[in-house]
Amino acid sequence: MSANRREFVWRSLAGLCAPAIAGASESRATTAGSTVKSDGDVPTDIGRHFRDHGLEGTFAMLAVHDQTLLLHNEARANMPFSPASTFKIANSLIALETGVIADENEILKWDGQQRPVPEWNKDHSMRSAIAVSAVWFYQELARRIGETRMREWIDRIGYGNRDISGGIDQFWLGKGLRITAREQIEFLRRLYANELPLAARTCRIVKDILVLERTSECVLRGKTGMLGKSGPELGWLVGWVERGERAWIFASNIAMRQDTNAALRKSLPLEILTSLRLIEPAR
Repeated sequence: MSANRREFVWRSLAGLCAPAIAGASESRATTAGSTVKSDGDVPTDIGRHFRDHGLEGTFAMLAVHDQTLLLHNEARANMPFSPASTFKIANSLIALETGVIADENEILKWDGQQRPVPEWNKDHSMRSAIAVSAVWFYQELARRIGETRMREWIDRIGYGNRDISGGIDQFWLGKGLRITAREQIEFLRRLYANELPLAARTCRIVKDILVLERTSECVLRGKTGMLGKSGPELGWLVGWVERGERAWIFASNIAMRQDTNAALRKSLPLEILTSLRLIEPAR
């Protein structure tokens, strides 16, 4: 099988720009002592999850402890897309850092406008708003931050193409801001490692509200995103898994269709994480 037909490639972070290994259907690297194995105990055909659902997409994952990167559909992993609601992670950080909201529990009053997701139509705190991805709440935070400060902080944290020209409460919703799956991983790695130019309290709060699941074995943090004017077009899930002192940062996006179940933007990458034995199977 030729190099451009392979399903994925493991790479050292130091060699991310190096050409792929030619002539290999799979390129594996053993991560000693980690949950991800390369000895046949763990399914490694990441692409089958996309094929099973008839979807095009990418899955990228960085093992922070040994700096190895897993990529499915490398070309798409390097392709910039609107972050959609995954930008709520950065928006939360900037809102807290600028003080436009006191903490994750401060309530913003709903404006009474009926929106298509019933869970949005009520007062919200940052903790509850991010859980249901309430767009109006984060649009209000962005307006409070303002264009000048938003541009300054987007530059400071180095988020995507840094383009906020699409309007202060729209730029992450298909209106200018773009980010690749690879860039999502680097942004989240810096958040995980407390390397962003932000207060420790800010990062601690946002990490806490991103928890999707916590067990005795692992913590899963993440945020979905979906974009589409007349129907779903793009679906994201980004986040990381912590197991003890080790972490795996991941970013997945799929090209959605009118008939695509929106839940797949989350369930598909979770299938992959389960197959890699990083999270437990859903019950």
